[in-house]
Amino acid sequence: MIQIAVMGHGVVGSGVTNILLNHNDEIAKKVQEEIYIKKVLDLRDFPDSPIADRFTKSFEDIINDDDIKIVVEVMGGINPAYDFVKRCLQNGKSVVTSNKELVASKGAELLKIAEDNNLNFLFEASVGGGIPIIRPLNQCLSANVIDEIDGILNGTTNFILTKMIRESMSFEDALALAQKLGYAERNPAADVEGHDACRKICILASLIFGKHVYPDAVHTEGITKITLKDVEYAQAWGGVVKLIGSVKLNKDKQEIIVAPMFIKNDCQLANVDDVFNAILVKGDATGEVVFYGKGAGKLPTASAVVADVMDCVNHIEQRRNIYWEDSDNRDVLPFEETKYAMYVLVNTENKADTLEKAEKLFGKCDVISKNDADEKELAFVTPVMKFADFDKAYKELSDGTSQTVTAIRIADI
Repeated sequence: MIQIAVMGHGVVGSGVTNILLNHNDEIAKKVQEEIYIKKVLDLRDFPDSPIADRFTKSFEDIINDDDIKIVVEVMGGINPAYDFVKRCLQNGKSVVTSNKELVASKGAELLKIAEDNNLNFLFEASVGGGIPIIRPLNQCLSANVIDEIDGILNGTTNFILTKMIRESMSFEDALALAQKLGYAERNPAADVEGHDACRKICILASLIFGKHVYPDAVHTEGITKITLKDVEYAQAWGGVVKLIGSVKLNKDKQEIIVAPMFIKNDCQLANVDDVFNAILVKGDATGEVVFYGKGAGKLPTASAVVADVMDCVNHIEQRRNIYWEDSDNRDVLPFEETKYAMYVLVNTENKADTLEKAEKLFGKCDVISKNDADEKELAFVTPVMKFADFDKAYKELSDGTSQTVTAIRIADI
């Protein structure tokens, strides 16, 4: 019998206990051990739970119990999760977590502590929820040289953009619907400002390139400034707007970004809609491989957590080979040096003059025309150029007769 503890009994935590209790016999057959939930840490009481007698409000009940060999952290956030996880690893307990913020911020340190103590620190659920991605990258695709990952990594923003694309909803109305349906939090900033996707692409980048990428090194934009006009111009251009997390190797630097992008309709990510996520991995042997599914939710995420628990049971006396080194972010290419073609929307009194000026600043531009466009709107796509050069020219474009409205990257996927 392997005894475990679960820290947190919210949406994911309750899903973890439900799966372990309801599938107990099947799981025991697969790992050749019974997994027994000895303690559940939460400040609330759950008198109706079938394991109500195993709840505790004190972390010390877990850390001081030598019989507990694996601890599941599904509390979220950094504090107190970081301290609790660190102490568990220092005291002979492997840890499984779904906490993307923790892994993105403290992953290198916690992996090193796990290595030093011959323990496991596993986090499959931290990136794709129920979509397997960490283990496939670390095992199934390990014979490949992976030089790029692009993904739709946040279901909330993808739902909002889908409503804007399909039903011409405004951003505000689509967000309100997402909140009503439980897809978005009351404070949706982590999703709509891109922070959630940023943490996930940081974890993937750290894993495939072997050096920790910290979120504060990643240029991150959300979708709050995307309008229905942008969605319509994307469709006229032949594509859609998606929030993309991307990392690729650019010579000896990691080019990593989270931002809304235009992607062509024939791209595999273009038809990923609603709350679904998709992660496109480019390997030198396999080519493009796409992992697709719901990136969040109680049972999908809990399923990935329990799978990690089972992996820990199978490797109770040995480590899984998951590791990356700490870094100072010098391996991350400054976003000003990244190169993209850009969609630009301008309000102007004279389209011909504005286009002429734009082409002097950017080079040859491709005009986008759409039905029912305002007669004062000019939309175009610039050539591929360094972002620092684009930004300078973009600021110079506005004058007394024209005003830049928005700029969105054109994805190169």
